[in-house]
Formats: sequence, structure tokens, C-alpha cells
Amino acid sequence: MTVLTGVATLPAARVEEAVKIHGIGATEVRALDHVTVDFPARRFTAIMGPSGSGKSTLLHCAAGLDTLTAGSAFLGATELGGLPDRRLTVLRRERIGFVFQSFNLVPTLTVRENITLPLDLAGRAADGQWLATLVDVVGLGDRLHHRPSELSGGQQQRVAVARALASRPEVVFADEPTGNLDSRAGAEVLGLLRRAVDEMAQSVVMVTHDPVAAGHADQVLFLADGRLVDAMAAPTAERVLDRMKAFDPRTEAGR
Repeated sequence: MTVLTGVATLPAARVEEAVKIHGIGATEVRALDHVTVDFPARRFTAIMGPSGSGKSTLLHCAAGLDTLTAGSAFLGATELGGLPDRRLTVLRRERIGFVFQSFNLVPTLTVRENITLPLDLAGRAADGQWLATLVDVVGLGDRLHHRPSELSGGQQQRVAVARALASRPEVVFADEPTGNLDSRAGAEVLGLLRRAVDEMAQSVVMVTHDPVAAGHADQVLFLADGRLVDAMAAPTAERVLDRMKAFDPRTEAGR
């Protein structure tokens, strides 16, 4: 395990010279090609790029869900590549929150049980005040004893966001969290992630294809062909869409 030292303010996560190769020989695909990037603490970062640009691969490697072919990935000061599988599993459970496009709720558990699941798996008691705050923020206080099947898609994703935040992780990684939602439900989920950063001092990294979603972030990173090609501070949906048109002139508003 490698530890970074002498840094005044560490990013929530970081990759250095990240390379990820799938396949060998004629079938080789370089999903990440020497990417170095910081994901600042207590900030909302969006990752965008054309299909196949490597954005989900970058998120998965930064979150320890996948391993790099070369280079390093850090959570705070901890290098993920130096951890044995058991310690990496514990790190993901205790220090990282995840939100996926498919919600990934346990259908037999109630809303409350789904929210506290990471804590239950770690053998940790839920902080009652923090849990009450989360429930209030996601607006599901009257649904705590319902099962996922009794909720709308937007409500299920709000439960997933609360679950990701339940353990007060150092960073939340969200992979297309609004991909299965209509525009109204998607806006609610993005608002929750924004509030998590602004009001709860969380760090959020989100992969998205949607310029409107990216407009909720503090910065947007643009990937193309596995490389970091641009970054935008204080993004708006219009500015992000204009930048995406440089990758694909056929891009249309609202896509």
C-alpha cells in the first residue's frame, strides 16, 4: 500500500497515469490511456464523453470496482491497488457510497432496511440523527416501511442515494444515476446529490451522458478515446451541450 504524504488538502479520490486495457492482441481495447485526474473533496464532479470514451471505466477503477492495467488509483491517501481483496471490500463498504442506474435495492427489505444495509453488513449501528436527516432530505419519511416494488422509479433511486450516504462515505460514485428516470424524477435525484455536497459536505463523482445532469456539478471532465481532453468549471447545460457537439456534431438538444 502506498500513502501520499506532504499534501495539504488531499482530493477525495485520484487516479495517476491510469491505463485500462481490455483484451489482447488484435482484440485489445485501451479503455483508459494514461489518465491523471483529481476528484476534489466536498465537490460534485461529472464525467462525460461519447459512448466508449472510458467514462464508466474511469469511475469503476477510481472506486475500486475494477483494477487498472497500469497506473494508480487512490481514495484519499490510500492506494487501492496495494490492498488485498478483503481489505478492498471493507474499504468500499465503509468509505465509499455507490449509486447505479439500476437502483440495486433488495426487494425483500423495507426502505429503511435498504438505507441501513451497508451499516448492517459492517456490523455498525445507524446514527439516528444522521438517518433522520437523510430520510428528511430524500423525502421518504412516510415510505420507510414500504418495499421497493411499492415505490416509483424516482423514489427507489432516492432510497439508493440515501443508502449511499448512510455510512457518511468519503466519496459517492454515481454511474448514470438518472438513466432510468423521467426528467422530473431525475431532477429530484440530482437535487439530492447537489444537497449532499452543499449541506452535508459530501464528495460526489457522477458519470452521465446528459448535459442537464452535468449542469448540477461543480466541474465536468470530458473524456474521448480513453483520454482526458477537457475540463469545465461552473458548467451549465448549454455550455456542456456545446462542448459535446465538438465530439459529435449530430448531438441534439435534450439527448
